Amino acid sequence: MPYFSIAILVVVMLFSFLGSFFYTISPTDLHVNAILSAPSSQFLLGTDRLGRDILARLIEGGKVSLIIGIASAFIATFIGLIIGATAGYLRGKVDKAFVVIVDIFLTFPTFFLLLALVSYVNASVWVLIVIISITGWMTTARLIRSESFAITSQPYIKILNIANVSKIKILLKYYAPLLAPIYFVSFTFGVGGAILAESGLSFLGLGIVAPQMSWGTIISDGKEVIEIAWWVSFFPGLMIFLITFSLINISNYLQHLTNKKEIRG
Repeated sequence: MPYFSIAILVVVMLFSFLGSFFYTISPTDLHVNAILSAPSSQFLLGTDRLGRDILARLIEGGKVSLIIGIASAFIATFIGLIIGATAGYLRGKVDKAFVVIVDIFLTFPTFFLLLALVSYVNASVWVLIVIISITGWMTTARLIRSESFAITSQPYIKILNIANVSKIKILLKYYAPLLAPIYFVSFTFGVGGAILAESGLSFLGLGIVAPQMSWGTIISDGKEVIEIAWWVSFFPGLMIFLITFSLINISNYLQHLTNKKEIRG
């Protein structure tokens, strides 16, 4: 089991959501006598070009980045689960419509589609959650649809259909348990992808706006002083790396478990 990755994930989440109870310096306080101060005993991770404490900003920004990542991944994978399972079970015209819709979405690179949508609205936490969810459900839906096709071909599903068992009952009782591993793998991948998407948008100035902050906005603030103050961008980048690395390892482990069950089956 990826105990190390799970431990990193737990530590980062505790740091982000509980850190402000122990580290009480405000992330918006300006220290005019400590502009671009290097990490020291007074400012553990240094300060930015306005004299704001990087550690305090990492804690506050982590809340926003993790909320966007988790909420976006949950919504996107849930949409993919519902649409993919429905298309794979009902087939026919529903499946054809599914293929057309997915092909339309996949015509545009995901990040450019994000840029196009964000450019027409004022970005906020909930706006970014909705936009990232809208652009992130297709991969999960395709995986779920493929697995649903295999399940629909099973003899017991055909018997249940002949017996006029409720379609909703069939989906919930027989499809959901078999599709759950794919859902959880997609969810863990989705969290990392959503955090990277938000960070990319914020880095380009199209994501979270002041006074709110995220790891992406902190990196963006430090890009102009990277040569003289590496710590401004390094630490938020490290947090994004740790979260993404841990989630990928956990996803790989879940996928490995799923493959072993399929081989045994």
